[in-house]
Amino acid sequence: MDTKKESVDLEAKSYLSISGMREFMLEVQSEFRKIVWPERKTTIGLTAFVILLVVVLSLYLGSIDLLIGKLVSAVLH
Repeated sequence: MDTKKESVDLEAKSYLSISGMREFMLEVQSEFRKIVWPERKTTIGLTAFVILLVVVLSLYLGSIDLLIGKLVSAVLH
């Protein structure tokens, strides 16, 4: 019977209460301490790679769109 009461108490516990919000924030801080952040050089390199990839793919897809648009336009006329 005691186990049933404990499970009901856990289900009834709300993170909207002051104590619930405090506990949530403490858990968030605990999880943030576990994060292993990459070095600045790694972050800058990967960001540059992503930007370059976006530019290249944009140019490729834009040129394909332009080509297909002109092809469809030529077929319809």
